[in-house]
Amino acid sequence: MATTANATGVLNDLIEINNDRVAGFEKAIADIKDENIDLKAVFQGYAEQSRKNGQELAAIVGSAEEVETGNSVGGTLHRAWIDVKALFGGSDRAGILSEAERGEDAIKKAYQNALTDGELPVEALEIVRNQASEINAAHDQIKALRDAAKA
Repeated sequence: MATTANATGVLNDLIEINNDRVAGFEKAIADIKDENIDLKAVFQGYAEQSRKNGQELAAIVGSAEEVETGNSVGGTLHRAWIDVKALFGGSDRAGILSEAERGEDAIKKAYQNALTDGELPVEALEIVRNQASEINAAHDQIKALRDAAKA
């Protein structure tokens, strides 16, 4: 599928934040202590979700030269997940989940922006909408876990 340069930029932004999300959850998984071991499975599922999202988005972009393969370093849109990666170690359950929710807020916003900016071709909209729905559900689950941990 052919995409415009603007659409390619939007899709690459989504690929980057999904890559950041994978790295953030992997960092959290590595740092989680035994008392929160149940979160490892939850976070592993969401890391896998973002790997799948990135692959689907890369297929839309098409040309390997145009596909973003790294994590973001300078983009403010993606900075929340980068910050989250540094904050997971040593936190209590509520703290871990609060930081995860903050990262989920960032990716949720990125998807909302991608869907409302009007740059995506019709063929990409359904995939991005489906991914956004899954991201919103993940956010809601993380938030519910956080709220339960605070209770």
